[in-house]
Amino acid sequence: FVMCGITGYLGKKQAAEILIGGLARLEYRGYDSAGLAIVSDGKMVIKKKVGKVKELRAVASDMKGTVGIGHTRWATHGEPSERNAHPHVPGDSSFALVHNGIIENFGPLREMLLRKGHTFYSETDTEVLVKLIDDVKKSGGLSLQDATRQALSQVVGAYGICVCSQEEPDLLIAARMGSPLILGVGEGEWFVASDASAFLEYTRNVVHLNDGEMVVVRLASGHQVSTLKGAPLNPALVALEGTLEQIEKGGYKHFMLKEIMEQPSALLNCMRGRVTTAVDGKEGAGGDLHVTLGGIEQLIGPEGAQFSMLDRLRAARRIIICGCGTSWHAGLVGEYVLEALCKVPVEVEYASEFRYRSVVLRPEEDIVIVISQSGETADTLAALRHAKSQGVLCMGICNTVGSTIARETDGGIYLHAGPEIGVASTKAFTCQVMVLSMLALRIAHGRTITDEQYRELVKELSQLPEKIELLIKANESKIVEIGKVYRYAHHCLFLGRGYNYPVALEGALKMKEISYIHAEGYPAAEMKHGPIALIDHLMPVVFVAIKDSIYDKVKSNIQEVRARKGSVIAITDEGNTELDELCDYVIHIPKVLECVSPILTVVPLQLLSYHIAVMRGCDVDMPRNLAKSVTTE
Repeated sequence: FVMCGITGYLGKKQAAEILIGGLARLEYRGYDSAGLAIVSDGKMVIKKKVGKVKELRAVASDMKGTVGIGHTRWATHGEPSERNAHPHVPGDSSFALVHNGIIENFGPLREMLLRKGHTFYSETDTEVLVKLIDDVKKSGGLSLQDATRQALSQVVGAYGICVCSQEEPDLLIAARMGSPLILGVGEGEWFVASDASAFLEYTRNVVHLNDGEMVVVRLASGHQVSTLKGAPLNPALVALEGTLEQIEKGGYKHFMLKEIMEQPSALLNCMRGRVTTAVDGKEGAGGDLHVTLGGIEQLIGPEGAQFSMLDRLRAARRIIICGCGTSWHAGLVGEYVLEALCKVPVEVEYASEFRYRSVVLRPEEDIVIVISQSGETADTLAALRHAKSQGVLCMGICNTVGSTIARETDGGIYLHAGPEIGVASTKAFTCQVMVLSMLALRIAHGRTITDEQYRELVKELSQLPEKIELLIKANESKIVEIGKVYRYAHHCLFLGRGYNYPVALEGALKMKEISYIHAEGYPAAEMKHGPIALIDHLMPVVFVAIKDSIYDKVKSNIQEVRARKGSVIAITDEGNTELDELCDYVIHIPKVLECVSPILTVVPLQLLSYHIAVMRGCDVDMPRNLAKSVTTE
């Protein structure tokens, strides 16, 4: 996987601080090395450093020049080193290039270029692309933009690139295929970035580049967008929502903690305009709450044969949910909720496996739902495109407005969770489960659940933000104390059943990805089919044991662990004292209806993982070997 961050600037200001500031905000995308290329007095000046952006800032902040590019890297080809760090240049340093993605045919291209006499100083696929552009440019007598276009036609793989030129210091080129790239348009200045947060303090006006598109920016004539084949395009200039302050830490030590604490407000924003007293735009009787989801209720399809996504969802014989990591766990919760409320078969697939299996898709009967916080996850995009190629209607659930998944699906629902910067997803998970719950209620209303059930569930959703606030206030100090006890654990089990089995998986994922403690999640009943052999006094076992329809079964599983001297942490309801004698620690949470309980039960697990990771001295926001947005396979 590769999740590098790209910045580019062309204007009248000094580029260095703009580029470095942008890289600092993109550091969640990759952080093993960073570099800048700036055209200064007609010369290409390159500065690179291994490590985080602060290391680059120390050596590059005084670079002079008004056009340049920057990059923060997460290694795929070659170890983290200055020679492998971007930007890369040809032998004469006539231009510089930064790249996010993987050139799949870089091996054959490298061999071809070696035969032509080119030499390579790095192990990267990116340098191969640079030398290919240089070769095409010189052998064909082409301009840099035409050489870039022609070279990219020979590339197989995913890329987002940005190029600046020593020979043309008023030029910036960017192109995209499978890796996110966005153009910011200011007053006489232009910005290129993997994510708009890199330049949001300078402009909110953007052009979203789609796959197979290229933009050429000149100081005198502005920006021109075209296809990679050269056909001119005229994409709309879009004003972005959000402010720079939204992505700052807001006084918290880490983004992850900030985002855990933001979950009440994130859920309120997720429900805003969707859980209301209005029905079909009209005030409902008696002030009862109702769910409205405009993203799936508007008409789609060709003129004369239009339909709504909601109608197709209600008619579907099967729903397939695709996601990766945390989004896959949210999809598993969605499976339980959709099957229980809507009485429709649901399958949840790892997006990375979906297109490589012989999945039998029936376009008239199936609907595929893809889930991705960023809307740019490469495996999820590939699953989406595979389903669309089979003629299946596809719906997206993502957080990033204007992302590729948002543009390529037939309809969908935004999370409205706000920017999530911490690599370990927290508020995106709870908002994904909220969206799936609202979706299930919208499909089931008037069909497979009673009006009384519908009103009760919608009311419960509306109360979840307040319950999370109460949960955190009542339990955070206790969770810190639990963390002090288990910070030195080497292994940990997370167990749950029913709706909370996916929560056990998510709790284990959080623990291992930020604290580096080996953790596994299982359905609680599966413990005796193997994992019980691991249990001893050194093995902490976390149970999600709310008083739901299978509480007694989970309680029996707790007794099995205690019989083997396992150390037990349980999450259960307020007022339930039955587990106090059985468990080492009990975390009590507000009572909640079973089918929406994962939105509550996951929060203590997020906090437990966070505090243990901090106590172990881990870099919580940027855990090793991980990055936020997985934009290639």
